[in-house]
Amino acid sequence: MLGLSRFKATDRVLLIICLMYLVTYIDRVNIGTAAPAMQKELGLTNTELGLAFSAFAYPYAFFQIAGGWLGDRLGPRLTLLICGAIWSAATVMIGFVEGAMSLVAARFLLGIGEGSAFPTATRALANWMAADRRGFAQGITHAFARLGNAVTPPLIAFLIVALSWRDSFIIVGLISFAWVALWWFYFRDDPRDHRHVTQAELDVLPKMKIASERKAVPWRRLLRRMMPVTLTDFCYGWTLWLFLNWIPSYFLHQHNLDIKKSAIFASGVFFAGVVGDTVGGVVSDRILRRTGSVSKARVSVIVVGFLGAFLFMLPVLFVTDLVTIALCLSGAFFFAELIVAPIWAVPMDIAPQHAGTASGFMNFGFGLAGMISPVVFGAVIDATGRWDLPFVASLGLLLLGAVLALRMRPDEPFLDDVEPEAPLARPVPVRPTV
Repeated sequence: MLGLSRFKATDRVLLIICLMYLVTYIDRVNIGTAAPAMQKELGLTNTELGLAFSAFAYPYAFFQIAGGWLGDRLGPRLTLLICGAIWSAATVMIGFVEGAMSLVAARFLLGIGEGSAFPTATRALANWMAADRRGFAQGITHAFARLGNAVTPPLIAFLIVALSWRDSFIIVGLISFAWVALWWFYFRDDPRDHRHVTQAELDVLPKMKIASERKAVPWRRLLRRMMPVTLTDFCYGWTLWLFLNWIPSYFLHQHNLDIKKSAIFASGVFFAGVVGDTVGGVVSDRILRRTGSVSKARVSVIVVGFLGAFLFMLPVLFVTDLVTIALCLSGAFFFAELIVAPIWAVPMDIAPQHAGTASGFMNFGFGLAGMISPVVFGAVIDATGRWDLPFVASLGLLLLGAVLALRMRPDEPFLDDVEPEAPLARPVPVRPTV
């Protein structure tokens, strides 16, 4: 832990969670780089490979809610120990698959493990982050996720060339196990139980008792309260899946680039997202400090993100110059990623006591978009032969997301999370003396 000794305990916890986002994204998208070698050795058809890709998404969406509840129930420390062991084992298992069925099974198991990770991490951040650092915390963690998406292709390609595609999965799986050990060793659910936390840090952490408790979740009321956030996240997720799944192929096919040049243009777009994640969190927290309004801090940044992404994406349908299109897509992705930090802070603002479950409800919208959008994108491209038309649906959902964001109301806490004030003592009537 020498490398972490210069930071406060709250900073170390945030850094460890950032590393989790980095590791989970490497484990999630590494199959994209390894797919050609895997397909050749295992004799997979394109349909079988597609099933392996999608096998991750279904349990991932379901375990947003189930895993979030588990994080509230067991506490983030134990939950991420279990989930981390599952996704790490699943990654290693991919290095030993022998065919389509075993590959699909391993990817399904990976979705189970990772589906619980982000909601549970949000539960942990609700305990460890002051209210005016929640936006920054969510921004920097998701910036690490986007960084994982950017570094995975060269990393996995290097391991495949130096060793083999099987070894690449085994190595990154073992790295994931190392993170799990670090998490269990250092993290505690309640900051007050941590030997390295200072009183100065505790003084700015939430005053409510939001450490892990076995408290019943009011499912129906919480779902109704989070529904506008879920729908908003669906609109964001639709665009994100468009970028993650199709931007490299868009440059390759729509503009007839070779694979190296398309990778360079795609990397530039993705890097803009890394910056957007961080900036969104910093700006959101700064607005909160200046105004004291949670609604302005979260909703205003989200609305600007949706509208900015819309304006920058619109020229893609009409402009033919490659550099202009690349710059517009980079701008669109930057603004889309402004949304991430404030929207992930909203569950902590609304329901810190149920932050895991609440963020699971929210990110189910993202998972649902991930199940539907790739099918729609592929069908549109197959039917028309045009790689720019999938952007049309995203334009409509970006405008819809801006409208839905106005209904989230993060300034109205979920009542279960507000400890009732002690009742005022009734004055004892004094009998007049005669």
